[in-house]
Amino acid sequence: MALTCKHVLLMLGMLITGSINTLTKKAQLQCSAEGYNYNSTTTKPHTFQHPWFQTWLMFIGESTCLIGLFVARSRERKERQRVISWSMKVGHEPPAPHVYPRVWQWILFIPTLCDLIGTSLAGIGLIYVDASVWQMLRGAIIIFAGILSRVFLKRRLRYIHWLGMFVVMIGLVLVGCSSVFKNQGGHGNKTILGIVLILASQLVSAAQMVLEETFLKNRNLPPLQVVGMEGTFGFLLMTFIILPAMYFIPGSDVHGNYEDSLDALYQMGQSPKLLILCILYLASIAFYNFFGLAVTRSLTAVHRTLIDACRTIIVWVTSLFIYYVADKNFGEPFDKQYGLLQVDGFAFLLIGTALYNQLMDVPCMPWCSQDDRELDEFPNAIGPGNRTINAEDFEESYSSLPDEITPLLKGDGRGGARADPM
Repeated sequence: MALTCKHVLLMLGMLITGSINTLTKKAQLQCSAEGYNYNSTTTKPHTFQHPWFQTWLMFIGESTCLIGLFVARSRERKERQRVISWSMKVGHEPPAPHVYPRVWQWILFIPTLCDLIGTSLAGIGLIYVDASVWQMLRGAIIIFAGILSRVFLKRRLRYIHWLGMFVVMIGLVLVGCSSVFKNQGGHGNKTILGIVLILASQLVSAAQMVLEETFLKNRNLPPLQVVGMEGTFGFLLMTFIILPAMYFIPGSDVHGNYEDSLDALYQMGQSPKLLILCILYLASIAFYNFFGLAVTRSLTAVHRTLIDACRTIIVWVTSLFIYYVADKNFGEPFDKQYGLLQVDGFAFLLIGTALYNQLMDVPCMPWCSQDDRELDEFPNAIGPGNRTINAEDFEESYSSLPDEITPLLKGDGRGGARADPM
């Protein structure tokens, strides 16, 4: 399809906000600031290692999707009222009233738990690995999503899907090995722990994707509602249960807690740089959701895959630029010994993703050639913290919306667009 100026702007918006999401999340973890003073004594500055607090910020960004939902419904009601008035004026039968699904859906509490666990595990893993490695390892969701879709949704995995998953697995091994070898001097075990946590987070995110697809198809819930209610449930759960519980669990925090959110808030108040990074992170989640589903509505899997690849490159290049040009306390250096191993791993991830999404054929493997008559609907690859939705489902739910009102999905945390979010 021919790209218009609007399409290009949407893709650029998704690319930029998605990259900001990953970069600001990692930069927060690299910031140091004076924390909360409980004993009226001077506390030394310490790093902002609050991954669960970052998950709380992510849910705030996701909950803003409900604003878009209410705006879209208001516009639809006004348009429907104009149609009814016109029908009565000309003597035609007015259209039947449209019944919207109830906004508060308790069933969405289940994928919210997946979102909470997956995003938090990925956030903890980000403490121990570079932002570029973290971004690349999230490509593992292709493997988990494919297998879970086969088991629970009874999707048919064709040879090209298995081949794509195998190639992605090779890329993940290369990227993981490059990170472990780079930090083998004393932080190798922590790097391995970070990799394991990131992969576990992608397994949980894949389960969330399968659950969400089931709810969207069987219950006809709009994407805006799904993401917005997940954000609302997550915000309430984190505010009143998870974060207070983390405060009373003993841990390695500077105050002896597993995670002290009061300390996180105080650090934000003491460091303007950290405060700006947190605000940018929260805003990037909201805008990434907007651009992500706008791209899903207007374009194809080819464009989403291209954006995902470019996002990883931008995160990597920006991290290198920050380290070598701006500030060595942020970003990441290029490892001259094992950096090429990471480049090779990234190449395998790109090829595997393209094969999985059936964006390329393998002439030397005729059994992997694409047959349009046998194509099944298949979940697309999901980027950071990002979430995507099948185009047909989107059109069915939002075909009557005005062009200016675009439904949103998150990216990771997850969001696809989950923030990333996620």
